[in-house]
Amino acid sequence: MQISYIYHSFAFGEMIMASYGAQLVLCDWRYRKSAEAIKQRIARELDSTYIEATSPIIENTIQQLNEYFEQKRSQFDLPILLIGTDFQKKVWQSLSEIPYGKSISYLALSQQLGNEKAIRAVATANGANALAIIIPCHRVIGADGSLVGYAGGLATKKKLLALENSDWDKQLSLTF
Repeated sequence: MQISYIYHSFAFGEMIMASYGAQLVLCDWRYRKSAEAIKQRIARELDSTYIEATSPIIENTIQQLNEYFEQKRSQFDLPILLIGTDFQKKVWQSLSEIPYGKSISYLALSQQLGNEKAIRAVATANGANALAIIIPCHRVIGADGSLVGYAGGLATKKKLLALENSDWDKQLSLTF
């Protein structure tokens, strides 16, 4: 089985989306620094190759992302396949539990995972997320409330946070 992929432009930037069978395996910013490494990791783990083609799951993803950008959707209902280590999957599952319109610090996320000293490992796993927006890694911020690292760029991260919560930067609590 091959991995189907397409590029699609949204108001917030161009993304690559890929499916394997009936599951979404990639939804990421096309021009991020580690885009090729993430694509290769997915192909290697699935022992597959890419073919430029759409699929029903990709079309559904585009529809749901459009609804998200239009503020008509706050959660995604997509069959996904996470490709990564057990630790990465644990971090990504925790990211999925951050409520729409909320943010959390890397420290608080590390504490939730049971090891506050794992901040760097959590940040690295966050950066390896292949399902941007679907797995909301943009909701993780610095302990001081600052915007830090995002594959789509800090300007995009700021727009996503503002889309979800017009006064996100005025939040007093970084945890949920």
